Amino acid sequence: MPTIERVRHATSLRVLEVVDREDLTPHLRRITLAGEDLGEFSSAAPDDHIKLFFPTESNGAPVVPTHGPQGLEFPADQPRPVARDYTPRRFDAGAGRLVVEFVLHGDGPAARWAAAAAPGAQIVQAGPRGSRVFSDDFEWYLLAGDETALPAIARRLEELPAGARAMVIAEVADAAEELALDSRADVELTWLHRGGAEPGTTSLLHDAVRALELPPGEGFAWAAAEAEAARSLRRHLREERGLPKEWTRITGYWRRGVADHHDPPDEG
Repeated sequence: MPTIERVRHATSLRVLEVVDREDLTPHLRRITLAGEDLGEFSSAAPDDHIKLFFPTESNGAPVVPTHGPQGLEFPADQPRPVARDYTPRRFDAGAGRLVVEFVLHGDGPAARWAAAAAPGAQIVQAGPRGSRVFSDDFEWYLLAGDETALPAIARRLEELPAGARAMVIAEVADAAEELALDSRADVELTWLHRGGAEPGTTSLLHDAVRALELPPGEGFAWAAAEAEAARSLRRHLREERGLPKEWTRITGYWRRGVADHHDPPDEG
């Protein structure tokens, strides 16, 4: 019987340094971070979120908050840094390396930092605060999302055991943005191309999930995309398909036209 385990992590702030960067596709950049404080880092679930506090200048010194009685406190004499949530794509405790992948689109502070960050650049990182760990004994897995979901999808596929069945539907700009996804599981992968349309403006993801024939048995559905797309997927999978709420996790990672969108956690 599948299970969910909730894991809490100690809240820590870390100043990390860029040690490597790699372009996986024209608009997806992998950045590897290192730092002494990573010895305490823990991430138990593929869709965990960490928070990154971006320097006000691309390669400037980070502004480091402290823990106060009302939460994080920032120096009064310095500009408050912009924070965004990201998936910890991979963590190597032995090497002390944390990998984060950034979608390079728009002109926001995160995209600017990731585009310019060179080895030696520093950033402040916090979290994850907790993890929701789903067991790996479901009869099938549905993973769907746009570019912003690819790090979490890739990590979950890597962590699935041999013999697991996974159906993946991924929406990207075009064929150049397709990503190699490794897994021991049996994976059925469908790429959707927007063909020049702006992210968050099509129904490609919803239409592809609606057309999918789900296998019998107990399954787990995970999706992340633009907030309205995520809402339509949540309604379709839970209300129209009748999937149990506890075995679905569907989140709006971003909202079209909103700079700093935070979807409430989809607790299932």
